[in-house]
Amino acid sequence: MRAIDEHVDTRRKRRREEAQVEAMKKEREERPKISDQFADLKGHLAGVSQSEWEAIPDVGDYSLKYKQSKRREIFTPMPDHVIEGARNDGAVVGTMDPALGGATPGTSTTNISSLGHARGTVLGLKLDKMSDSVTGQTAVNPKGYLTDLNSLKISSDAEVGDIEKARLLLKSVTSTNPKHGPGWIAAARVEEFAGKIVQARKTIKAGCEACPDNEDVWLEGARLQTPENAKTVLANAIRNLPTSVKIWLRAAELETTNASKKVVLRRALEFVPNSVKLWKTAIELEGVEDALIMLGRAVECVPHSVDMWLALARLETYENAQKVLNRAREAIPTEPAIWITASKLEEAQGKPHMVDKIIEMAISSLRQFQVVIDREQWIKEAEEAEQADAPLTCGAIVRATVHIGVEEEDRKRTWMDDAENSLNRGGVETARAIYAHALGHFRSKKGVWMRACALEKKHGTAESLEQMLKKAVTHCPRAEMLWLMAAKEKWLSNDVDGARTILKEAFLANPDSEQVWLAAVKLEWENNAFERARILLKKACDRAPTALVWMKAALLERELKAPEAALKLIDTALPSYPTFAKLYMMAGQLCSEELNLPERAREYYQRGLRACPGSIPLWRLAARLEERTVGVNKARPMLEVARLRNPKSEGLWLEAVRLERRAGNNKGADSLMAKALQECPGSGVLWAEEILVAQRAEQKSKSLEALKRCDNDPHVITAVARRFWADRKYAKARKWFNRAITLDPNMGDAWAAYYAFELQQGTEVEQKDVLDRCVAAEPAHGELWTSVSKTTENRRLDKASILKKVVAAYFSDGAVVVIPGGPTSTS
Repeated sequence: MRAIDEHVDTRRKRRREEAQVEAMKKEREERPKISDQFADLKGHLAGVSQSEWEAIPDVGDYSLKYKQSKRREIFTPMPDHVIEGARNDGAVVGTMDPALGGATPGTSTTNISSLGHARGTVLGLKLDKMSDSVTGQTAVNPKGYLTDLNSLKISSDAEVGDIEKARLLLKSVTSTNPKHGPGWIAAARVEEFAGKIVQARKTIKAGCEACPDNEDVWLEGARLQTPENAKTVLANAIRNLPTSVKIWLRAAELETTNASKKVVLRRALEFVPNSVKLWKTAIELEGVEDALIMLGRAVECVPHSVDMWLALARLETYENAQKVLNRAREAIPTEPAIWITASKLEEAQGKPHMVDKIIEMAISSLRQFQVVIDREQWIKEAEEAEQADAPLTCGAIVRATVHIGVEEEDRKRTWMDDAENSLNRGGVETARAIYAHALGHFRSKKGVWMRACALEKKHGTAESLEQMLKKAVTHCPRAEMLWLMAAKEKWLSNDVDGARTILKEAFLANPDSEQVWLAAVKLEWENNAFERARILLKKACDRAPTALVWMKAALLERELKAPEAALKLIDTALPSYPTFAKLYMMAGQLCSEELNLPERAREYYQRGLRACPGSIPLWRLAARLEERTVGVNKARPMLEVARLRNPKSEGLWLEAVRLERRAGNNKGADSLMAKALQECPGSGVLWAEEILVAQRAEQKSKSLEALKRCDNDPHVITAVARRFWADRKYAKARKWFNRAITLDPNMGDAWAAYYAFELQQGTEVEQKDVLDRCVAAEPAHGELWTSVSKTTENRRLDKASILKKVVAAYFSDGAVVVIPGGPTSTS
């Protein structure tokens, strides 16, 4: 045995040595030694001569130890106050010791104050040298100091030092370049901020003397003075600068009465008659009559000012205004505002025939003077005319310019965009004019008529909408939607006979239209004329038979409590429409709920599933029937078969999960939910269910995961909001409910949960707001919503009533989760 052990150990030793050798080779390949790296270079060293060896420089010491030792040898200059203290400590006492009379007399002590004065002198010399040797201008920007001084507050010795530095700097600026006005202004403001207002006035006075032609310096001097003294300063300024508009305006501002201001401004106009600013300021102080006189003189002095011409025209009579505008056009032939004002003038005088003529002349004249006609700019001019209560001018501008620069193939799209943009900016009349212009070119385009009718419905009157719809159905008789809109408007205005008349005309134009037949049926149905509705449905089944028409006929019989007749209609329709799943669903519901014939209902469901294996609602109804009549053991395999045929259906997975929960099998439900989320990871419906039934400790993690997977799904957002509600985080809940209804206003479940929340936690105003918004949104979808709205007794309820019924059915306990779709549910 020992020999065997030694032999095995020998073999293992050989293997170990081989492994070590391989490891060393590998390491040397990856990390070779320095000697190996320079082995090829060492051979060349044999040829290096003695002189070359001696020429090689010595290696320096760059170690950390050497740097630290040098750092300790750095010396820092001693501060002046330390030197002064040491000098005082070692100073000679003023009285002399008689015993030391024969000693050598001491030297005098150093005067530190003299040293400080010398340093100040050196600083001044350096500042003087900062000027540009070529132009003589200072290299320091005084405006920068002026900006910094605006926020300067003197509250410490350091800030006082900054003021002193600024004072020295600006003194250098004004001494080296005394004609530089901003330097004097900055220097005066330094003194002002330092609280030395007298010194500031002296400084700016010197600036005014040095820069008599700089209006900013004079204005700064007036600002620093009292009002009375400021008048004197400005009087001196006017003597030096009689054409400065700023100085004259400032002088007028200092006057306390309108009369004295008028005197100053009229005097100013004698010196500067071509200043538009002076004329405007002077005219604003005058009454109507005097203003009219001054405007007459102003347009002579400043004929290029459009505002002056237009103001004069506004104050004149109609005849004189026409003359003024004609003169203005001669003076400024390239200004569109003059033409537009002339058009507004004619419109105000009740001459609509002149409006289009003037705008057309304007476009022609401006083109002659090479003025570029920008279509978008003119549309904005039309919007401004609309705001000025000139709708005829607005329309004329649109008709004359909206086609400019638009290719023929792009006209419809461009004009629709223009109208939409004008509506967004509040230009209703402008958009109406654009639509009218577009309809002149596209009379047979249903989309343009629909937009124009939508505009009248939202912003127009009932009469304007009726007229627009009449024109629309006249030019587009085959457009079913336009006929239906016209009939609905009549019905909403309680004119049932008018609606019937419109639908009769629609029948003549569209005899085989399913939508027109169903609209006529709905009109009679909603007005409780059931016999007329039944007759219409019978005719529709004969003349325009469709699956939806047959279903409506059966639905009418069901509502009239005639299930046998409804079932007979369904049996008649099924051979023609074997793949219309809703017929099978309705037949199964009639048999199971109203006729109490579960076996017959099962037959209809089986036929439907064979013909429509992809109908998820049909699978769910069949499974619920089996659950209700046989039990869970029969419903479970049916849902499994359904999932095999429709593996990605979130509705089937959700039904299976709820089936297990109703059966009390929570573990099985959790297992199915995990599989469902693997199969449909982006399903908001499944994630919402997971959030609502999760344990409190898991709610946050489930919500975060759901939001990560489908952030903008209204089901998930509503579920999170309900969780916030349950946790009494009411502000967050309200925010998330608002987000849910914004994402999908058509989802009734979100509206119901939000309304229930406000009923519990909100005020009456908030409750009414949610109710009104829900009615305006007209939701039609949602599991909870349809389970209430599609029942026979609730089918004709309005949105507000349905909302309240959903809240009462599912949210009576607040945010407590109610799982819909029990074995008795047929939604």
